[in-house]
Amino acid sequence: MIEAVAFDLDGVLLDSEELWDEVREGLARERGGRWHEGAQADMMGMSSREWSVYMHERIGLSEPPEEINAEVVRRMLERYRRELPLIPGAVEAVERLAARWPLGLASSSNRELIDAALEVAGLSRYFRVTVSSEEVERGKPAPDVYLEAATRLGVTPERCAAIEDSQNGIRSAKAARMRVIAIPNPRFPPPREVLAEAAVVIDGIEELSPEAVAG
Repeated sequence: MIEAVAFDLDGVLLDSEELWDEVREGLARERGGRWHEGAQADMMGMSSREWSVYMHERIGLSEPPEEINAEVVRRMLERYRRELPLIPGAVEAVERLAARWPLGLASSSNRELIDAALEVAGLSRYFRVTVSSEEVERGKPAPDVYLEAATRLGVTPERCAAIEDSQNGIRSAKAARMRVIAIPNPRFPPPREVLAEAAVVIDGIEELSPEAVAG
């Protein structure tokens, strides 16, 4: 029996994966980095510590990772406050599920971005807990962020459902032993074998219902 639900943020509630790509690529090109086609897919699900190290070591930015992280977050916050890329139907989906279960959020985003996005979207009141992968040892696909969300919600992971869109996110929630509802990211679709690990696959968040979550 499902007793709680944990949402991912980027790609599930926010159409922000392309924005992350744009901001990080822009910074890399401004500062002489070696951007490549697979960089965004590589960094999806990484914690801020992990992707800022990736940009320093693999993309070749000379600044230390903490400075890279701070500048990317600054630019993302600026964009969120200008226009939040909220996915149509996301608010209604959160409201539907919050009427039945306590909700958590398990995101690879930085704490400042999580708080800003939920505040601007008017969704803060629906989430009992929010966890950034900054606050755990490992980012997705490790299960740490989902395990921490379940702990804060006071449920065992096996009694928690996760709403995910990406390869690393699905693997993270599955490794945490949660029931996974996948909404494949249209720009960075998970491989077929990863989608097969989800309990349910739906085409869009407008299809996210209590029945799909409960099974």
